[in-house]
Amino acid sequence: MGPVNWLAVGAAVAAALLFSALWYGPLYGRVRLDEVGPGGLGIRSAPGRTLALSAAALFITASMMGHMFARVGAETLAAKPWLYFMMSGGLAIAFVIPALWTSYTHQRISTRLALIDAGFWLLAYLAMGAVFWLFKA
Repeated sequence: MGPVNWLAVGAAVAAALLFSALWYGPLYGRVRLDEVGPGGLGIRSAPGRTLALSAAALFITASMMGHMFARVGAETLAAKPWLYFMMSGGLAIAFVIPALWTSYTHQRISTRLALIDAGFWLLAYLAMGAVFWLFKA
């Protein structure tokens, strides 16, 4: 097992946060507001708190990815660079999105919002995988 590239971990968090601002801002921010309404939970939370919680959660995820890629090893990843995307996207598809949909089903949140959020998590995880690939972590 090689060392974790902590610079790549930090850059992956930053990339996911920037993508989040784009996804839930100009791309799907209005749709999300229409779904949750003016009294929805997303409206009541303070932006700074949301950013801090998102950064903390993404740091945990990026740290786990960094350890995962270090465990696979630089030689294997150099020979099979698609593993960055297969492994990061696979985490979203196999764990995050099913957990999200299970939770949304119990909360009776619309399919439209579930698809928007699932799309975010898949693309955010792929963006983090791309950062690790660029850093050759």
